[in-house]
Amino acid sequence: MSTLKEYLVQKREAGLKLQEHYEKHPESAVEPIKARVKAKGRSGVREIRIRDFQIISDSPENFAGYSLGPTSPEIQLGVLGSCLTHITLIQASLLQISIDSLEVEITGIQNHLAGKEGFEDVPIYPHNIRYKLFIQSEESPETIAKLHEEVEKVCPILNLLKNPQQIEGEVIHTNQSSEKIRA
Repeated sequence: MSTLKEYLVQKREAGLKLQEHYEKHPESAVEPIKARVKAKGRSGVREIRIRDFQIISDSPENFAGYSLGPTSPEIQLGVLGSCLTHITLIQASLLQISIDSLEVEITGIQNHLAGKEGFEDVPIYPHNIRYKLFIQSEESPETIAKLHEEVEKVCPILNLLKNPQQIEGEVIHTNQSSEKIRA
């Protein structure tokens, strides 16, 4: 049976090799990423496609959904947890910190009255987001604190949420009836 400690050895080797590659070829360190989402007919289920993977997002039954998958805000919390977990493993491997087990719990609040009359000051987005890293390790508390400091410094999704950026959007509008006329 493979343990997390054994995995961290593999992770360190892969991380050092990748870091060396990026230092030799900095142009390869820039990686465009993309996700595409399509609303499915009759159900409104959102089909999220990322590379060769698919995730389904849906609303609960009380909001015209079928509860076939998590909501977008729930997925966002999951994405943060996944990134924190991955970055903790990376940093533990690079710092040669032994971890027996790792789990992350993310919580937040979504107020469905946000933005409505009387609730104008309530954020319309998930807020009061908190996370807990549950780390089982024989390392000292100081070592684990150093690990946490490094994780917070380099976790991409944590830092995206803490330091939001400008997002540009555009609408590509087609009219089915006018397309049919041209055909």
